[in-house]
This record gives sequence, C-alpha cells and structure tokens, in this order.
Amino acid sequence: MSDAMIAESIMISGHGGDTIEAYSARPLEPGKQVGGVVVIHHMPGYDAGTKEIARTFAVHGYNAMLPNLYWREAPGASPDDAAAAARAVGGVPDERLVGDVAGAAAFLRGLSTSNGKVGVIGYCSGGRQSFLAAVSLPLEAAVDCYGAFVVGDPPAGMPLKVGPIVDKTPDLSCPLLGLFGAEDKYPSPSEVAELESALKAAGKTYEFHSYEGAGHAFFSVNRPAYRPEAAVDGWQKIFTFFGKYLA
Repeated sequence: MSDAMIAESIMISGHGGDTIEAYSARPLEPGKQVGGVVVIHHMPGYDAGTKEIARTFAVHGYNAMLPNLYWREAPGASPDDAAAAARAVGGVPDERLVGDVAGAAAFLRGLSTSNGKVGVIGYCSGGRQSFLAAVSLPLEAAVDCYGAFVVGDPPAGMPLKVGPIVDKTPDLSCPLLGLFGAEDKYPSPSEVAELESALKAAGKTYEFHSYEGAGHAFFSVNRPAYRPEAAVDGWQKIFTFFGKYLA
C-alpha cells in the first residue's frame, strides 16, 4: 500500500449549515474505495498533534476529516487561544457537536473514493463526543479514547458545561471500542465499569481495554502523560477495529 496522501485545510458545512474549518487527509490510491474516519480533537483543540492523527489514518488507507469544533468561537486563532475561548463559554454544546460531526461524515461519504462507511474517534473531551455522535448518528464504528463525563458530572470549577450521557446507550448505532488508563480520574475505572454495564444491559457490541500505569492522555506524544506501550497497543487495537467495521 502506498503512503501517498493529500492533507489540507478546507471548509465544510457543519451544524445548522454553518461553514467551519476542517482538516482533510486522504490517501492517493486511484480507484480504491475506502472507509472514512471523523477525528474529534481533544480539549486543547484543533492542534498539530490531532492533525498528525488524521494523517496517520490517511497513511493507513482511510479518508480522515478533523472538524475544528472551536471555529465559531475563534476563527483563525491559535489552538491555545481557540481552546481558551471555547472553555470560557463552557465548551462545545452537544447539539452543535452532533451537527458538526454529521457534516464531516456527510463530506466523507460524498467523496468519490468513499465506500460509504464512516467511523468516529475522539480523545479526552472528544472521547465523550465520539460516544455522543455514535448515539445520535448512523455510524459504522466509534472509538472512545478516555472520554470523561459519559458517566458522571464534571467537578466543581471545571469549565465544561456538560452532563452524563450514559442514559443514551440504548441508542448506540454501531460497535464501540473504548481505550482507558487505569490510573485516570476522568473517567475513573468505576465510571468505565458503569458504562460497560450499560452497554451489556443494552446488548451492544463493544470492546474495552484499560492500561495499567497509564492515566489520562496516554496517546499524547508531546505530553508527560504519554505512555508508549499503552499507546502502541492502543493504535494496534484501533486499526484492527476499524479494519473490521470500515473496510
């Protein structure tokens, strides 16, 4: 498989018909129909690390789309400034997130190289939003990387204005892969267990993995929280999972 790709910033139609920025990374393999992945960025925003994740999916043969969820609060701003602006208003409203992911998924399905299948993956706040998208939209696969507040409320003083969404589990439209750190506080192991119980009760297809010695953000290569063994194994599980449901 060639690793040739095109990666570029584009504009797409998001929630309510709003035009928002997005980062597109696509493999250059003429004539091949491939699955699509909507990448949902973490709370620090639409940054270089998350764009690299989108390019990684393209190298592995997927059309990837990373919507800038903070575009409305701070169009053209640096990731740090945009994240600060988004935190100041309590984060991304759930309804708007669903609309933006729906727009990204529609863009991916409309590509001439699309096989019609789209999955979603998110990290940190994006992990919760990946689950939210999967219980709100028709998707083929979803990955939740240590998404907090699917179960439980944010602690006092945290700027996010979100609530638990575990009650939406019966609406899950696709198989779910969850990757968590056993040392994480948000979500804690008990909250992960509560989500797993809800998935079992709803008869959903899921696969959960928790990594000893890893806390929050263990995929982030440029942060002290990075845990190489957990991240390498997690990537392998992600590609196996998407290979099963998006190929």
